[in-house]
Amino acid sequence: MQITRNGAETAPGPSDWFTGRVFVDAIAAPAQGSTVAAASVHFTPGARTAWHTHPLGQTIWVTEGLGLCQREGGPVEVIRPGDRVFFEPGENHWHGAAPTRFMTHVAIQQAGEDGSPVEWGRHVTDEEYAQAGSPPVER
Repeated sequence: MQITRNGAETAPGPSDWFTGRVFVDAIAAPAQGSTVAAASVHFTPGARTAWHTHPLGQTIWVTEGLGLCQREGGPVEVIRPGDRVFFEPGENHWHGAAPTRFMTHVAIQQAGEDGSPVEWGRHVTDEEYAQAGSPPVER
């Protein structure tokens, strides 16, 4: 058994991976035979990931706020607290906060054979992000 005590600092999301201000709290990292990685990711209004894929897929679980996500070639979808989104292995996608709302989600994925859980692509353009318009605040 290993206990990791609370106290680790929240890390800013790297600008290579995100547009806008994003903060990451690690939950789990691949170690000692485990391939699972998980993080709580906090997006400020308008912040979002770059396009990316996961070799074994990814689940995100929205814990607060209002968010957006999109798979390549699909519509921009609104996501709310309690919503789970599964992105298929290799599916190019992005996710982030709505333009005027914060959003936090837990991201869970497994590392592939090369040891990486993600392959980052280009940033989502403002035009791509704007496709969602202004999502409604309530369901």
